[in-house]
Amino acid sequence: VMIPHCGAANLAEAQVAPLGIAPGSRILQFASFSFDAAVWELLMSWRCGAALVIADRHELLPGEPLRDLLARQAIGTVLLPPSALGTLPVSSLPHLKTLIVGGEACPGEVVAPWLGQRIVLNAYGPTEASVCTTVFSCTADGRTPAIGCPLANMRAYVLDDQLEPLPIGAPGELYVGGAGLARGYLFRPALTAERFPPNPFSSGERLYRTGDLVRWRTDGELEFLGRRDD
Repeated sequence: VMIPHCGAANLAEAQVAPLGIAPGSRILQFASFSFDAAVWELLMSWRCGAALVIADRHELLPGEPLRDLLARQAIGTVLLPPSALGTLPVSSLPHLKTLIVGGEACPGEVVAPWLGQRIVLNAYGPTEASVCTTVFSCTADGRTPAIGCPLANMRAYVLDDQLEPLPIGAPGELYVGGAGLARGYLFRPALTAERFPPNPFSSGERLYRTGDLVRWRTDGELEFLGRRDD
């Protein structure tokens, strides 16, 4: 996937306000460097002058080893898949100020124990849109966390098979665009043309067809419903 420099720069800038990261923050490098989430963790620290904590693999094992690492290193910000968060023993972790979940559908019961004392965000985005496209601030309303609204300079559309916008509540495929959009797939022009159609709402721009089914909620947030090919 060919990501332009402006995509990484936009992600670095757009994350500052929602994540609450500042110089002196401590961020855990949880994702392997072979995953796109690792790029986001790097950008979190580099953009704000925060410390990036790199741990041994055995310390990152979900459950008590990860909990102990978060406490020992006074981690203030961490990005975890819901499956890893679900195995983490619930504890005070007073230094943990921002908890981000992403990479998988997020059940409400996984984030519920962590609400109230910190920022808890549900993040969504494909590699083809520079890792993160939308973010939702989780609340204790009993509903499955939405995937939220687009970050700055990103756009999201819920479209039918004719690329027509769908009304609030109607399920459709999620198409994304904006500053973070990839140029396409290296040496794969046919696949690039299939997955990156022209943007019918903005001449000269393209969108990325995610294959994810979503709908707009009445509060203006996007709700993830599943994959088209499920």
